[in-house]
Amino acid sequence: MEAIARQKFIRVTPRKMRAVADLVRGKDCNQAIAILRFTPKAASPYLLKAVKAAVASAVEKAGKAKLDPDALRVAEVRVDVGVIMKRMMPRGRGRADRRLHRTSHLTVRVSDQSK
Repeated sequence: MEAIARQKFIRVTPRKMRAVADLVRGKDCNQAIAILRFTPKAASPYLLKAVKAAVASAVEKAGKAKLDPDALRVAEVRVDVGVIMKRMMPRGRGRADRRLHRTSHLTVRVSDQSK
């Protein structure tokens, strides 16, 4: 059984989120949740929420098959570039610089370990 959880328009840059995603890719879900809970990065709460949502979705999807959540692992974590918000920052002599606020799209797929 596998399930997917997606989050879009996360206000964390994809480069910073990929560094945290590399920590949990391929790990057991319980181990991934423990790692994310104690990782002091801005992206870790978003990944933690997505992993928990994917596990809950897999358990709900199994229905009467009674899937054990401890048997799930993080099969895939994909961080894509979201929209880039462009803002202006005043500079000296009447000029303006452009500030780019990058966002991320996150996809987490969990599956049971039998596959």
